[in-house]
Amino acid sequence: MPGPLEDKVALVAGATRGAGRGIAVELGAAGATVYVTGRTTREHRSEYDRPETIEDTADLVTEAGGHGIAVPTDHLDPARVRALVERIDTEQGRLDVLVNDVWGGEKLFQWDTPVWEHDLDNGLRLLRLAVETHAITSHHALPLLLRRPGGLVVEMTDGTAAYNRDTYRVNFFYDLAKASVLRMAFALAHEIGPRGATAVALTPGWLRSEMMLEAFGVREENWHDALETYPHFAISETPRYVGRAVAALAADPDVARLNGQSFSSGGLAPVYGFTDLDGSRPDAWRYMVEVQDPGRPADTTGYR
Repeated sequence: MPGPLEDKVALVAGATRGAGRGIAVELGAAGATVYVTGRTTREHRSEYDRPETIEDTADLVTEAGGHGIAVPTDHLDPARVRALVERIDTEQGRLDVLVNDVWGGEKLFQWDTPVWEHDLDNGLRLLRLAVETHAITSHHALPLLLRRPGGLVVEMTDGTAAYNRDTYRVNFFYDLAKASVLRMAFALAHEIGPRGATAVALTPGWLRSEMMLEAFGVREENWHDALETYPHFAISETPRYVGRAVAALAADPDVARLNGQSFSSGGLAPVYGFTDLDGSRPDAWRYMVEVQDPGRPADTTGYR
């Protein structure tokens, strides 16, 4: 049976690992052709110096039922991004879904460090990677996406608009980066909405990414072992959960009604009827507001 995105072409910018990989794979599972980009390949690692590669992601997309195409791309380089979009145009003649997921800041920010004490070069680099990359990619990719009606742009961030409006996030640079991406979705909605496309902001919850699992000393198979030290980790989710959120949005013929809004994977799950890989529906941001932030004991009852 053909998937709901069988004839769709997607670009997931920043798909080497984490949410980007989960999104690419779920778009593939829905039948899409997915261009996956990033800076780490089987021949070259970025400064992250991690083993995950865009080729691995592309293979997972194909194994899931789609067509994965890996294209090494530094999204801070306008010429490389322009060449990427030209290649998609040449090979496919269309672009239906753009996911701006480039982040790259895990090793650049310092927790609870005021701006005057934070390393300035790292902070500015974080802003370039998290914000400038999205602007460059949108600049070059949107003319192709707007060629056909019904296109979708997903701006990936950390935190919903409501949560980030009232909550200080980590430090000056991190807070600014995540707020900027939320505003990008709002601004893009005004620019592409009248032209037949939709832009939304989307956040995962507490993500069990490769880096997070490694930091907690566990694997996906035994992630519950981390709960003794980090009890609120019980609300965490796999990268495939937010991937299913993107696939559901991309397959929604009435997605334009959501233009300019901010969503979470947990908030969209009951709307579209999808679950995480274990069959649960973790709602991390509601849990954060009602349980974790007020300092209550970890208890996911009613939240997953």
